[in-house]
Amino acid sequence: MIEISIAHQTLKHQDKIYSISSATKGVGEKSGSFCTPLGRFKIAEKIGDNLELGAVLIARAPTGEVVSKALLDQNPDRDWILTRILWLEGLETHNSNTKQRYIYIHGSPDETPMGVPGSKGCIRMHNQDVIELFNRVQTGEDVVIMNP
Repeated sequence: MIEISIAHQTLKHQDKIYSISSATKGVGEKSGSFCTPLGRFKIAEKIGDNLELGAVLIARAPTGEVVSKALLDQNPDRDWILTRILWLEGLETHNSNTKQRYIYIHGSPDETPMGVPGSKGCIRMHNQDVIELFNRVQTGEDVVIMNP
C-alpha cells in the first residue's frame, strides 16, 4: 500500500518515505479544480516501463524528448510529466472521477521543489524516486491520500 500525506508532503511505501509535491490549490475531487483528491485509490495503470530518466510524456505517451535545461527554458509554463506514470483510480463515490481527471503519481524535473505543494492535482516526485517506486509496486495496489 502507498500512503500519501498532503500535510507532510510525503509518500510512504513499505519502509521507504519519499518527498512529494501535491496540488497548489489544495485538496478536492471536483473536475477542473486542479486539486489533489483524497481517499482510497488503486494503481489503475503503470506507464513508462524502461523509459529513459527524464523522458517526456504527453497524454501518457513518450514524446521522444528527454528533459533538459534548454527544453525547460523553451517551455517555462509546461506541466512536466516525466519518466514514469502511476495512474490512479478512485475507489470511493467522492473520488470516482480521479482516473477521468488524469490524476497520476509521476516524475518531474529535478529543479521542481518537493516538500511543498506545486502541482495541478497530481503527486509529483523526483525522477529517481518515481522509478524506484514504479519498480516496487503493482497494478491494482492500494493507495491512500490523506490530509490529517
